[in-house]
Amino acid sequence: MERDSRIDLNLFRVLDAIYSQGGVSAAARVLHLTQPAVTHALGRLRDHLGDPLFVRQGNRLLPTEKVRAMMPAVQAHLKGLLGSTHTQPRFDAAQLQMEFVIGFRDILESIALPALMTDIERFAPGVRVVSRRLAADEVERELSTGALDLAVDRPLRAGPRISRRHLLDESLAVVVRRDHPFASQLRRADYLDAQHVVVSPLGESNALDLLLGQSGMFREVRLVCQHYFSACQIVAASDLLLTVPQSYANHLASLLPVAVCPLPIRLKAFPILAYWHDSKDDDQAHGWFRERLVHAITHAMGPS
Repeated sequence: MERDSRIDLNLFRVLDAIYSQGGVSAAARVLHLTQPAVTHALGRLRDHLGDPLFVRQGNRLLPTEKVRAMMPAVQAHLKGLLGSTHTQPRFDAAQLQMEFVIGFRDILESIALPALMTDIERFAPGVRVVSRRLAADEVERELSTGALDLAVDRPLRAGPRISRRHLLDESLAVVVRRDHPFASQLRRADYLDAQHVVVSPLGESNALDLLLGQSGMFREVRLVCQHYFSACQIVAASDLLLTVPQSYANHLASLLPVAVCPLPIRLKAFPILAYWHDSKDDDQAHGWFRERLVHAITHAMGPS
């Protein structure tokens, strides 16, 4: 029986997504489809083209020679077709039924999520948000596979397929208990002579101590915690000092009996960036969510 030459062009969108993302699950997230739907579409395309299209190697699907040869033309045609769809339906966030996974540290979680969820509840009640802890060396892989939709952190090493956006520059401040002798004035000698609590969720070296050491300055770390809020609770009841980003220090001072002092050591402010995979650059749902997250962070952490 002669093979039907007609083919659903949507199958090529599935082909491109699997090729770009390296797997069915990640492609399903990008396309906002279920994994079985993507698997079914891949099966139809395999039958039509008479080729396996992808072979499994570890956790990734690698393209066959046939796919590698045809993908430049497929991607060019898809780009042209998508560019011509100016009459597509108006995007409506209220109709979204999606989950977005964000990777960032607990400081950003406590500052950004309240404002973000207020927006979500108001404009997109069908959206579910998952916040996950970041491991810097895993961010590119997790964005590429679709395990993460967005990551927010200090500058990270990432390849050309990872898009990024500078959000703001953050400075450091020192948190002490409200009646601490240093609450009114904290000098550099006082800071270096004091005992400190630092936060290290994964047991990594503290970046501030590395910077201080490069300048020949050292401080005594009495306690290492997993979370900033618990560290601040300890500070509120002790003589220990806690150094944190300025915006989070102000946030803590509104919740606990602590005072905020300028860091008495001149350090360059560090940038905060948002990261996502470039396959989501033109995704309307992702773009909408990204803008809401950026707004929540910049307004919560920016100059008051």
